[in-house]
Amino acid sequence: MNRWVLVCVVVTVVVNIHYRVLAEPQVPCYFIFGDSLVDNGNNNAIQSLARANYLPYGIDFPDGPTGRFSNGKTTVDVIAELLGFDDYIPPYANARGRQILRGVNYASAAAGIRQETGQQLGARIDFTAQVNNYKNTVAQVVDILGDENSAADYLSKCIYSIGVGSNDYLNNYFMPNYYSTSRQYSPDQYADVLIQQYTQQLRALYNYGARKFALIGVGQIGCSPNALAQNSPDGSTCVRRINGANQIFNNNLRALVDEFNSNTQDAQFIYIDAYGIFQDLIENPSAFGFRVTNAGCCGVGRNNGQITCLPFQPACQNRDEYLFWDAFHPTEAANIVVGRRSYSAQKASDAHPFDIRRLAQL
Repeated sequence: MNRWVLVCVVVTVVVNIHYRVLAEPQVPCYFIFGDSLVDNGNNNAIQSLARANYLPYGIDFPDGPTGRFSNGKTTVDVIAELLGFDDYIPPYANARGRQILRGVNYASAAAGIRQETGQQLGARIDFTAQVNNYKNTVAQVVDILGDENSAADYLSKCIYSIGVGSNDYLNNYFMPNYYSTSRQYSPDQYADVLIQQYTQQLRALYNYGARKFALIGVGQIGCSPNALAQNSPDGSTCVRRINGANQIFNNNLRALVDEFNSNTQDAQFIYIDAYGIFQDLIENPSAFGFRVTNAGCCGVGRNNGQITCLPFQPACQNRDEYLFWDAFHPTEAANIVVGRRSYSAQKASDAHPFDIRRLAQL
């Protein structure tokens, strides 16, 4: 009888160990930097108009409104699931203790590469400030793991997802009444200025242990309900001058990835072509189950594109058929497509030189 009990205990222990091994994520941690496309609550407690911690935001998310600018999951939520994490990466505002060892989300709605970007919306955590918050996290990781070498080894295995630049166009360059950048710089010059500052910010992350970088390109801002409402004659034709500027930035960002990979031997950089992935959704929406591509599921005015969803405003019922949730942000259905193709490229152009799945394996 005692022998049988011992066998059962051993089998149980082996099964539990095996299960834990199987359940381990592909990387020990996932650090996220960006704007409202991936913010999951960092703006909730600051004085900002760029907040989404109220219904109908989060209407399809298990925890309800969390600060995510979507009806449900964001792209990084999808990527975290595909990487094998058993829960979503916590926002910096709430991350505590050993919880930070699996990663932190520093993203802030209205944030940009430039410090002044988004200032008309109130407080926000720009990319440089997000990097500084990450430095604080690194100091905590050193304390938890015991020394800098252990922390550096640990952090070198993690994935760093960075998606910034959208607001530098949406809430800066293409708002001439608030910002002078469009009078100071041509689209080519502005992209150069952004990339120069972006480069410095990435080097700061590298100096604090980051080694696996996934740089997310700017999407088609000129196809958002807001851009269509303000600048499209028919309310459905994407705004070429906005998308053209976005493409210049993306081309420079892709070139930056090649430059870093050529000159940084102990790190790996990849570029995710969010612009191209979204173009597939716009040009062939029915292939992905979408029916409405030019209007938000909720919002105000033409194309539901004047402003974001109002508190407790009724949203459309057929949310999975909408590409856009509000004036600027995709629905969960669209985020799932972008997240999956970022993790595992379906086309060679989705990721360069390879996708996040491969990055995790390095």
